[in-house]
Amino acid sequence: MIKDKVVTVVMPAYNAENTLEQTYAEIPFGVVDHVILVDDCSRDSTAEVARSLGIQYVIRHDKNKGYGGNQKTCYDKALEIGSDIVIMVHPDYQYTPLLIESMGYLIANGLYEVVFGSRILGKGALKGGMPWYKYIANRCLTLIQNILSNQKLSEYHTGYRAFSANALRAVNYHQCSNNFIFDNQIIAQLFDKGFEVAEITCPTKYFEEASSINIKNSTVYGLGVLNVSVRFFLHRIGLLSYSILK
Repeated sequence: MIKDKVVTVVMPAYNAENTLEQTYAEIPFGVVDHVILVDDCSRDSTAEVARSLGIQYVIRHDKNKGYGGNQKTCYDKALEIGSDIVIMVHPDYQYTPLLIESMGYLIANGLYEVVFGSRILGKGALKGGMPWYKYIANRCLTLIQNILSNQKLSEYHTGYRAFSANALRAVNYHQCSNNFIFDNQIIAQLFDKGFEVAEITCPTKYFEEASSINIKNSTVYGLGVLNVSVRFFLHRIGLLSYSILK
């Protein structure tokens, strides 16, 4: 049961007007108390669509703060309103919100404090249309990250994540980057604090409206991931003090 917990869905949004309604319609409101959408200065009508759908908290950045900066605003607001469980769902409909209850259940019942929806467990990624080069890059980066972090996740790069309020308060996510590397930095912070991450198989969809980054930006992201992983490893064995872990 999770009915005695305050469950908040946060949506970091950018140019999501075409997919937001479809995503929002699948949220299981029987267990979700609040929805927060943060529009990172979109060039379309994302914020207006969000308000027309009746989303309780719609925040619009006056300037683009990046994917990590968007998440910071999401988590700040979720904690401010007293959330016990915070679940990030991208409004581009790449991940189905139908797993929210399952992910929240693991946290509400004290089994884990962090849960990821994994595209790699099973065959969801390729079946959903993930390009082969992204799949291979994901698998290679994940292998390296597991070795350096002494962990065993199926992937580190999913955008479908659930946290207890305790986990979010235990880390200093404001020290993390404002760009896409935020996701990997907050994982390093969670591992450093001793949190374990549960994973649930998550079907995924790749289509034109779904957010994605091009090969150039993917390469920059991959190098950034390796940088985080190596620095976390050196911090873990006592050879380096990693600033985001202070």
